[in-house]
Amino acid sequence: MKEDADRVAASLTGWLAAVSLKDRNADQVTEALIEAVLGWAVAQRWRVYRGARSVVPLSYADRHSTVDVGVARDLAAPIVVEVDRSDRKRTVEKLVAEAAAGRVALWVRWGAGPFLVPPDPVRLVPYPTVARKASHGVRLYSSPGEQRQAPEHSGVDLTQAQQNELFGPL
Repeated sequence: MKEDADRVAASLTGWLAAVSLKDRNADQVTEALIEAVLGWAVAQRWRVYRGARSVVPLSYADRHSTVDVGVARDLAAPIVVEVDRSDRKRTVEKLVAEAAAGRVALWVRWGAGPFLVPPDPVRLVPYPTVARKASHGVRLYSSPGEQRQAPEHSGVDLTQAQQNELFGPL
């Protein structure tokens, strides 16, 4: 099951790498990532359930918690996915319980990171974002922009240079 969990987590990580977000609030980012997870599972021809019933009971009546996405696969363990931007103890406990019930448990974490690695057998699927404050004070999130190469320097050998050579005459 470990190899399957690693393979599934790597597949979803690759799928989410193609998802681009620009100036979305926290709820919109979470919603977009849940939709992307649903699209990934459908592309694999798996049966997908949004807000699927969790194995974790709630403290009242006969109700159960839910997971963001549940995935049923033929001849393979089901998959459960939670999408969060914060380290919630309850999320980790729920995913550990799901894994103990024989499901592949994936935690899609989004934000600036670094992300705490959850305990085995839960698999982390990171989705990095950058944040900025909009003019009206709301924090907006985007996918990181394309990484640009550092510019080439003047050719001065920095190991032998004196300060005035680096910054010009004083």
